[in-house]
Amino acid sequence: MITIDTSGLLAIINRRDPDHEAAADALRGDRGPYIVPVGILAEITFMLAGRMGGDVLDAFLGDLESGAYSLDCGQGDLSRIRDLVRRYESLPLGFADAAVIACAERSGGRVLTLDRRDFGVVAREGSITMHPAGAS
Repeated sequence: MITIDTSGLLAIINRRDPDHEAAADALRGDRGPYIVPVGILAEITFMLAGRMGGDVLDAFLGDLESGAYSLDCGQGDLSRIRDLVRRYESLPLGFADAAVIACAERSGGRVLTLDRRDFGVVAREGSITMHPAGAS
């Protein structure tokens, strides 16, 4: 089980991304489910449409619809999200990243992300582990 951040999902979808293979290997090394927090849907769909176009967005929505990714993390995570946003306001962590962390903490702690700056601070405290390990 691995929770996927926007940066990790973009690397998975974009085969030309320099971190595509490392991100794909992280998913291949995990039996799933692959969790996409509901709190990042607006962010990821906006970026997919703007960077890669409507066909890629449609394919991603089809993957969500087919169950290739599991949507998770909702109202039950709001208290933890709020705690994280307050605690790490100097980063600033923000809602989307906090939603990924809260979801991951509840789901085994593994996060597919390329955001070493913000997620790295939280990972050093031990509540999550970041994958892929060798991302740029």
